[in-house]
Amino acid sequence: MSCRRVVRLLAVAVLGATAAAAACGCGGSDPGTARGAQGSEVAAVIKGLENPFFQTMDAGLRAAARRHRLGVRVAAAAGLQDTAGQAATLESLVAGRAGCYVVNPIAATNLIRPLSHIPAQTPIVNIDSPVDAAAAGAAGVTFATYIGTDNVAAGRLAADAMARLVRRQDHVAVIAGIPGDGTSEARARGFREGARGRFEVVQTIAADFDRGRARLAAEDALGSDRAIRGLFAVNDEMALGVAEAVRAAGRRGRVAVIGLDGIEEALAAVRRGAVAATVAQYPYTIGQLGIEACLAAMRGRRLPARVDAPIQLITRANVARAQARFPEPVAAFRDPLAALPSG
Repeated sequence: MSCRRVVRLLAVAVLGATAAAAACGCGGSDPGTARGAQGSEVAAVIKGLENPFFQTMDAGLRAAARRHRLGVRVAAAAGLQDTAGQAATLESLVAGRAGCYVVNPIAATNLIRPLSHIPAQTPIVNIDSPVDAAAAGAAGVTFATYIGTDNVAAGRLAADAMARLVRRQDHVAVIAGIPGDGTSEARARGFREGARGRFEVVQTIAADFDRGRARLAAEDALGSDRAIRGLFAVNDEMALGVAEAVRAAGRRGRVAVIGLDGIEEALAAVRRGAVAATVAQYPYTIGQLGIEACLAAMRGRRLPARVDAPIQLITRANVARAQARFPEPVAAFRDPLAALPSG
């Protein structure tokens, strides 16, 4: 069996176990990653597992910990807006005195208080959603590195794809996430920047990263503006709801839908033509890099301040390959943490 096939089977198995754990809003320790030869356990707190993106991130964290023989304890928020619960979960993990912490905050500041209780010599790796730097600094919190998608660049890549599907005078709407969410704002900003001089972004509607709300938002947009020829949703869950609205309105093939994340259901929608494209980011890789960064930091190696995870545009032209390689990147990715100098 090929190594790629083994990785895929492992990820699917872990995703299945993670989905079961989602019912209680927690991840727990991985029975396959008890403390190994490397010593200290890594503790991670991530967003809610009702979203498949974070299920895949969880799988990446656990798979990398297995590979490096590290103990790992992964805990997830009960939901995508459970800021207080996520903070309480991290506080519990801090009491366990792990050798390194990986944090994927719901909001820019909701984890500041528990982070401030982590001993100064213990490395902290911030992944996916950034912690507010000013608030962290004021609380005496420092990070070994930040690992995540360049969300502005991802939004621009979505705009590049949209520009190939609509005309200069066409109207395009943006379906955004939770108001004030930094990830949503960065993706929408990148998309608007990429749209300049190529098509007109006429409205931005918040839909809280929710598929049902996104469908309603798209229905309202399509009903109020017959000139709309494109809809960009800042995540794939919402893009799938938008695609449902476009189909129900009888405008499939006349209104382009683009999402962002590269989840499996969205890849299937691209393949059948319900979604024109998705900008794939790779939560599995982000999770893996989080573990690798912890391992490097615990070994005293110097980490870059930021590590950009890969992004890749997926269309009908390359979706079959993307599905075959899922949850790994469709294109080769050079691991920037593979050969770091010693501290």
